[in-house]
Amino acid sequence: MKRINQKLLAACCMTACISPLAIGQNNLSISNEAPNSIVMVSIDEAGDELISVMNATALPHVHDPQTPRFVLTDREGNFALGIGGYVRTVASYDMGGIVDNVDFIPALIPNHSSVNNQFQMDASTANIFLKLVGNSPILGDFIVHTEGNFRGSSNTFKLRNAYIAFSGVTIGYTYGGFMDAAAMPATIDFQGPNGGTFYRTTQLAYTYSGLRNFRFNASIEMPEVSGTDPNSSVEITKQRMPDFTAYAQYNWNDESHLRIGGIIRSMSYTDRASNDSHDRTGFGVQASSTFTLGNSMKMFGQFTYGKGIGQYINDLGELDVDLVSNPEEKDRMQTLPMIGWFAGMQYNLTPSLFVSGTYSMARLYSENNYEAIAQDNYRYGQYVAGNIFWSASENLQFGAEYLRGWRTDFNASTHTANRINLMAKFSF
Repeated sequence: MKRINQKLLAACCMTACISPLAIGQNNLSISNEAPNSIVMVSIDEAGDELISVMNATALPHVHDPQTPRFVLTDREGNFALGIGGYVRTVASYDMGGIVDNVDFIPALIPNHSSVNNQFQMDASTANIFLKLVGNSPILGDFIVHTEGNFRGSSNTFKLRNAYIAFSGVTIGYTYGGFMDAAAMPATIDFQGPNGGTFYRTTQLAYTYSGLRNFRFNASIEMPEVSGTDPNSSVEITKQRMPDFTAYAQYNWNDESHLRIGGIIRSMSYTDRASNDSHDRTGFGVQASSTFTLGNSMKMFGQFTYGKGIGQYINDLGELDVDLVSNPEEKDRMQTLPMIGWFAGMQYNLTPSLFVSGTYSMARLYSENNYEAIAQDNYRYGQYVAGNIFWSASENLQFGAEYLRGWRTDFNASTHTANRINLMAKFSF
């Protein structure tokens, strides 16, 4: 351990900003005699308590970064800042039909296209995050998490998570309450199953974990509403009410749970001709689960039903169908019934090698003769994924994946696409 004064510490920090650390310095530790000094250590030197905190608070989705390799701690052990992320590159080839997106989204299979093959490469999902864990007299134990990737416009930085959590309260931008990130399957495809419920939003949430094996959550969330009106007779702008979500979850081991949840929302729109405002109510119910069978097999699945919740279902979120025109009532919008679901399994061949397969579907139903004005519009989509992942080391992972998608419109026409994905990922 090298001991240096505060001026030298500042100089070292500035130097680190302009020159990389030498490869192999896994046990670097910097400290000061002062009680408010900072210690930099590798995660394997940080102590069991710090490792357990970082692991326990890792977000559960397959594309979330896990425990950071390096942390900064104060000498008193009250605060620790983890710095981590990953670099991830995917090469893909579409054949027998294409998906017009870097992610495999059946809703975006073109209705009419003369292009049947497509090659793409993408590194925009590269991720970086900062996580502060600590204890204060006011908040008690707390977590501050910020994270992003480069999925913004023209590969600019895009926020994925930014929140503070303490005493069961979560405030900020992160996964919504009407989804189950831990039940999502492992896919190279960054979006995942087309019938999966997946979204992030700004929220105020509370989680109660006082009952053994149970967890209860309720949240107030920032609404996002979109709609389709061929006549442009209505306007969907500001919303007057938040979304409300709640769920109950039962866990019977660290990797197995069952969750039941719901959402209710009020969606506002304005009649352009009369300038009158109107509201429609949307709702959704959801059941999801993941569980292990022995030491090698894992099952997962989710089913969602509702009206006016297209924003939250992967495929339907691309189609602006929270609100749609009502052909039987002029200048009025309606909410349509919709479902999304997936099921799959994962089998661990060795501790470092596993295969998985998933089937998924999203479907939009018609009411009030909606199909009469939407013959060329999406009715349902299907998604099949099969993949293999190999962890060559603790930090390096490779994967290969086959995807097939179907899009069927209200006029019964069906279009398909196939994709091969190859992935390399290095975590730090």
